[in-house]
Amino acid sequence: MNALINWLDNRTGLKKLMHEALYENIPGGARWRYVWGSTLMFTFTIQVITGLFLWTAYSPSTTTAWESVYYIQHHMQFGWLVRGLHHFSASAMTVLLALHLMQVVIDGAYKAPREINFWLGLILMQIVLGLSLTGYLLPWDQKGYYATQVSTEIMGATPVVGPQLQNLAQGGPQYGHHTLTRFFAMHAGVLPGTLIAFIVLHIAVFRRHGITVPDPDHAPATTFWPDQVLKDAIACLAVLGTVLTLTIWHHGAELAAPADPSEAYSAARPEWYFLFLFQFLRFEWVEHQGLAFGAIYLPGALMAILAAMPIIGRWKVGHAFNVTFLFVMMVGIIGLTGLALKNDAADPDFIAAVKQAQEDSIRMKSIIEPPPEGIGTGIPLEGAVSLLRADPKAQGPRLFARNCAPCHRYDGHDGTGREVVKIEKKKDGTKERVKENATAADLGKFGSTEWIKAVITDFKGTFSALANVKDKDGNVAESSKRFLEGDMSIWSASHAQHWRVKENEQALTDLVAFLHSQGQRKGAPGISDEAPKRGRQIFETGKIPVGDFESKCTDCHSLQPIGEDKLLGEVGAGPSLTNYGGKIWLTEFLKNPGHEKFYGSGNAMPAFGERLTEKELDLLVRWMVGDFE
Repeated sequence: MNALINWLDNRTGLKKLMHEALYENIPGGARWRYVWGSTLMFTFTIQVITGLFLWTAYSPSTTTAWESVYYIQHHMQFGWLVRGLHHFSASAMTVLLALHLMQVVIDGAYKAPREINFWLGLILMQIVLGLSLTGYLLPWDQKGYYATQVSTEIMGATPVVGPQLQNLAQGGPQYGHHTLTRFFAMHAGVLPGTLIAFIVLHIAVFRRHGITVPDPDHAPATTFWPDQVLKDAIACLAVLGTVLTLTIWHHGAELAAPADPSEAYSAARPEWYFLFLFQFLRFEWVEHQGLAFGAIYLPGALMAILAAMPIIGRWKVGHAFNVTFLFVMMVGIIGLTGLALKNDAADPDFIAAVKQAQEDSIRMKSIIEPPPEGIGTGIPLEGAVSLLRADPKAQGPRLFARNCAPCHRYDGHDGTGREVVKIEKKKDGTKERVKENATAADLGKFGSTEWIKAVITDFKGTFSALANVKDKDGNVAESSKRFLEGDMSIWSASHAQHWRVKENEQALTDLVAFLHSQGQRKGAPGISDEAPKRGRQIFETGKIPVGDFESKCTDCHSLQPIGEDKLLGEVGAGPSLTNYGGKIWLTEFLKNPGHEKFYGSGNAMPAFGERLTEKELDLLVRWMVGDFE
């Protein structure tokens, strides 16, 4: 080994380099407070190594970016581990950066003759934040797509050159393929290269002036090797352990559903280290001042004070100001971050949007993966987002929220899990969320046995929301009165006593089973089962064990049983029950509820055949009847 080292030293000067690197003098001895610079270099090294591995499998285009990240996360050997280490070490680097800045300012390591090194450190901080920002978009998922749009809008608010900067970053006036390729070029090429160059400068200037020691008499002087190296190594292992624990706990980094510009995403938030700015911009008084004030001028002023610290700190009182200013700024950032998290935790719309995003992510995996893990056969050439757009389970709730929720509810919400509310201004000028009353029946259980049973036994209660439709005088609208007090309501109320008789319980179950079987929905009984057969007899004859119907079902309703040409009853006062609650019935009804076989001229519901495309109508209906894997 000595011969080899001597040979290398003769050719390269290795011993001198090693001595310069390892035997730096540390007055006052090795200390834990000096580890932050080394841990920052360690996390950056993790970023570089894991980033290179991710680069080998990543494909930056709008139809392959999400798809390649999905491959990394779910199929590449240990891809989830590499991606998780890359993601969480980025967060760790931000925390360590803040701690390093605080240590430098508290120790006065920014003072002469170290001003240049301090300014280089601030430049490095900006580059690291730029890396975090550009990396957020690369998975091309809903979360990153909409969160990054906010940052480019902020860029567009820059005075004079804002629009030009935004177009340059986006690759044009709108988000698209060039946005992704430019962000990737910045994240994987320009910014890391720039960071490495400034790190070299930072270390070179640092070594020129040496370490800043606030109390050199704290302990006997030592050298970087081995005492400080040991402490740095332990700190780096602690960082690695933390990052690895978070990666294993979360099984990699989150991957939301693929970005879909046609869908709004109200759960979009920046990464946690930018949440403070997000929360600050949400304050009403900041919004009143404009985006440029909250995102450009004020943060720019704070950065200017940081940059001026070496000048301010020439005096003792100036150093005290710098330490106090940095402490207040850090407390403010932590406070705003906490406030943002608290507000989100209390925001029902945000909670519902997060839940829907998680469901979409799980659904995407189910659609893509072949059996037995999923139901799909892979990702088509047009991209994964096409699968989500064609999925009734994903699109049905959205279509319901846009088209049906203004009147109906779905288990009390708008179909996507959000309450239907309106914002009202109070007398004192403040605003409050007020829950809007439904004006039509809740369709959460439409077509199920529970729904059919409720319509038969409590018709008026099932459709009670219609009473919320008011005329100009504030009274219940005449159309609602006619419906709630019509023949079916009277029949249901007059026969309620029959269903309370124990001997009639099976008859009610059979009648419900017959109607349920005609819809041919998943889980419905077969038309040849015994219960539906008995139910058909009740439907046609109106005979039950105790207290027969005053009028049988066929007196008002028509129904063509599955597989038969025979029509039970004639078109009358009530809607046709052929395929009731199933895909065929619901499609025809939504297309034209005013058709004579449904509600005729007494109908108040709009015809959605004119509002929705055939594809949209199919997705909505299939979701409502549960026709999906």
